[in-house]
Amino acid sequence: MSIYKNKKIIVLFLAPVTIGLLVFVYYPLIQTIIGSLYKWVSYSPDRKWVGMANYLDIFQKKGFLRILFNNTIYAILSVVCQVGLAMVMAACLEEIFMRKFQKFFRTVLFIPSLISMSVIGLLWKCIFNPNTGPLNQLLVQVFHVQNPPSWLGDAGLAIFCCIFISQWQNVGYCMLLDLIGIQKIPQEIHDAALIDGASSVKKFWYITLPMGKESMLVTALITTIGSYKIFTEIQILTGGGPGRATEVLATAMYRAAFNNDEMGVASAYAVVIFVITLVLSLIQMKLSRTGEEAEQ
Repeated sequence: MSIYKNKKIIVLFLAPVTIGLLVFVYYPLIQTIIGSLYKWVSYSPDRKWVGMANYLDIFQKKGFLRILFNNTIYAILSVVCQVGLAMVMAACLEEIFMRKFQKFFRTVLFIPSLISMSVIGLLWKCIFNPNTGPLNQLLVQVFHVQNPPSWLGDAGLAIFCCIFISQWQNVGYCMLLDLIGIQKIPQEIHDAALIDGASSVKKFWYITLPMGKESMLVTALITTIGSYKIFTEIQILTGGGPGRATEVLATAMYRAAFNNDEMGVASAYAVVIFVITLVLSLIQMKLSRTGEEAEQ
């Protein structure tokens, strides 16, 4: 089209996005990296150069390995549920006998992703309440459990309760992304497999998974990045407790910045989160080799 030959129009359309990225993404990122090399507080212009001391402070903290473990187990279980389980659910909804119910299930499963995580966190905090919560009431009155768990008050269970809530909210959204990917697969391929006598499991394994990997890559990237940036559900449900049992990188950053006023350490946490998510995204994109088949 002739419109693309006019360089001024191209620049005019690209300028707002470019300026927005520079001002709201790259400039804060650079300032965060620079700030992580200084010792400073929020209400003072004075800064003291400490180099990598803030990073050493983070890595040498007693609970840092626990923080990484929490984020990593969060990422692993989220990938299993929001990538694997969501794809299975999408494939089930695309089966012929389920198509007449597809709109209903799509709506029901997608609704949780529309609700604010703050609201969901408060809702499930009430459900998990060991004294008045309906979950323990059900266990005691219906299943006659003598000593029901304290859920969010249990150091071993708390992180898994937080993970469960996140999956409950996001699996429907990932399922819709996978469903869109499945619907792009030509119907002729499914019909040919049906004529050849392929079962639903074989169609899923040999047709849906290979041809739906683009949508799975998107959900994997969203899930992995989100798992290392989680904050709201942890802060509302446990605040990183009991003790530091559910502490993650984002809550540790919040604690350093707003509880301890260690802005340099908080900036270092932010850089660590950025580096981890960047590296994992690059690895996933490399391993998936997305788009190579199309080029060949």
